[in-house]
Amino acid sequence: MRASGTFEVEDFTPAEVRLPEPAVETAVPVGVATMRKRYEGGVAGVSGTLFTAAYDQSSGTGTYVAMESFEGTLGGLSGAFNFAHSATTLGEGREADFLVIVPGSGTGALTGIRGTGGLEIDADGTHRIWFEYEVGE
Repeated sequence: MRASGTFEVEDFTPAEVRLPEPAVETAVPVGVATMRKRYEGGVAGVSGTLFTAAYDQSSGTGTYVAMESFEGTLGGLSGAFNFAHSATTLGEGREADFLVIVPGSGTGALTGIRGTGGLEIDADGTHRIWFEYEVGE
């Protein structure tokens, strides 16, 4: 099955993380944040995200890795599940995209969900997501 929708970030809050000493200095700073998103369409609901990134604001270059907990409906089925996603940017566009549903994380009508998906950002800034998935034991 396939479901797609759009989303908006409702909250992005940088989080302080204490890394082990001695600190490792790189050319691109690493940061952590929490996010709350709202989804509409065939993917409808809310999510909480733990977001980590090594990103250079001035050049738009970096990579992020995120773990997201979604609750709502996917293709009309209600429940919750986790998914992980990451991508790299080199100023414009995305590459090395990755999205996977965490096996065993589904609840409600989404119990047993498994699959993959993707994210993209339109030129006008619209954020899109889609899942290719199966549900069942």
